[in-house]
Amino acid sequence: MMAWLTAAVAQTPDYIIQQNQLPLQTFGRAVPPLLAEVLPKTIDPGFAPGTQPLAPVVTPPRAGLPKIVLMLPTESKSLGEAAQVVKSGFDAAAAVDQAANVVFLPSEENTAVAQYRAALAQGANVIVGPLTRPAIAAVAPLVSVPTLALNSLDAGIKANPKLYSLSLTVEGEARQLAEQLRDDGRNSPLVIGNADPLSQRLEQAFNAEWRKLGGAPAALFDVSRAAPEQLTALAAQHDALVFTMGAAETAQARALTGMDEAAYAGSQINVRSPDPVLRGMRVIDMPWFLMPQHPAVQRYARPAQPLTRQTERLYALGIDAYRLAVQLAGKGPTAGMRLDGVTGDLRLGRDRQFVRHQPLAVIGSESLQ
Repeated sequence: MMAWLTAAVAQTPDYIIQQNQLPLQTFGRAVPPLLAEVLPKTIDPGFAPGTQPLAPVVTPPRAGLPKIVLMLPTESKSLGEAAQVVKSGFDAAAAVDQAANVVFLPSEENTAVAQYRAALAQGANVIVGPLTRPAIAAVAPLVSVPTLALNSLDAGIKANPKLYSLSLTVEGEARQLAEQLRDDGRNSPLVIGNADPLSQRLEQAFNAEWRKLGGAPAALFDVSRAAPEQLTALAAQHDALVFTMGAAETAQARALTGMDEAAYAGSQINVRSPDPVLRGMRVIDMPWFLMPQHPAVQRYARPAQPLTRQTERLYALGIDAYRLAVQLAGKGPTAGMRLDGVTGDLRLGRDRQFVRHQPLAVIGSESLQ
């Protein structure tokens, strides 16, 4: 989720990335001061939500290359900035690989069906988007060419062999954390979170996967509902700690648990200047951040100006969306399809949704300096 969404918006199912620790604001208001310095330079010059024309932007066509149509809500007051960051990553990958002719169609929820039909009429070989779940549900009955939705698919969407999904949902991170603890030989984890809806979703996903792997239900500690001093004694009774909060809240809680217990967390604690208390924690995150020298990562340009890490994850999503679209444009079968992506090792599941497996690093190690 983009950093400046309100807490109310964060509770809706239509997010694709978790919050970070910046003050929360809504998309429709003035751009936050930090982002005001970044977005106009990183994205389209002069961009402001609602100001760009709706006419398609087409790259010069090259003979013999597939046509990929990108559909994003760049004119949306609520999601326009997020869509622009995704588009910037997509464009960066297209400029390097030059493996397709790209057409961009601005697409809001109320125009998604019309724009999808327009993409088909233009002879699209692959369509990337929409970004929101309602828009994906609206176009799902029309899917007749490989279509890569940039969000998770609702359970009610009828299965279609040409409809795929790539998303940054945090539940995938929670499931990977459960697998990591099992591989590390941990038996009795304590999950430490708070009342934030995102923390709750991480807790539920971790516990469900942990039980699926054969573990007993994990113990839970809610720092927003229990006395902090209780955490010190409770942590000593477990062989691993799993934190489902942001970096600041995690640092406060870990200071109470001591530094000896094995501690794990998802990407939400991987910030540019971590609190010293977080040193030694095991964290999973994108190769984009943890493996900057990897050839698949090094190949693509970073944003022109630094974004917050949570926002930059959308840029990385755009890169992998382009790369997967090129693969989907091929004539071969997609069963077992995978990509050594900048957002993770991507593998196509039986449900046509790409599963991301991310590398593990230790805060304070060379890869997370």
